[in-house]
Amino acid sequence: MSFHYTLMKTHSLLRRDIMARARAELHLTSGQPKVLEALIHHEGQDQKTLAAICEIEPATLGSILLGMEKAGLIERRKKPDNRRSLYAYLTPEGKKKALGMAQIFEEEDEKVLAPLSETERQVLKTALEKVCHQMKKERSLHA
Repeated sequence: MSFHYTLMKTHSLLRRDIMARARAELHLTSGQPKVLEALIHHEGQDQKTLAAICEIEPATLGSILLGMEKAGLIERRKKPDNRRSLYAYLTPEGKKKALGMAQIFEEEDEKVLAPLSETERQVLKTALEKVCHQMKKERSLHA
């Protein structure tokens, strides 16, 4: 199998397992786990910045944020120094769900990495980080 296919298949299987648990245990919809994870680390971002962090289009993120706002997971506020843009913040319920997702991510990571030794895990992570860095570099050259 090609690198592309192996990576795509691995991502697809992992994402499916994570989303099944996110739906069943936390009643989240597609896209919400990624946004919760981003906000736990980068709270108070505008939609454009948050979309870049999540690697999705701002318009797509807009729909996800609207659903999260309606579900009481986030609130969007203006900052005193910039009254034009809205910034996303986790509500107490959103923080609770974000912590639940962190637990799910950790448990699912552990399941898929179980066959690997600690050294193999580190080598895999380092290699994927290098590939990701190269892809971002290539993208910026052609932007």
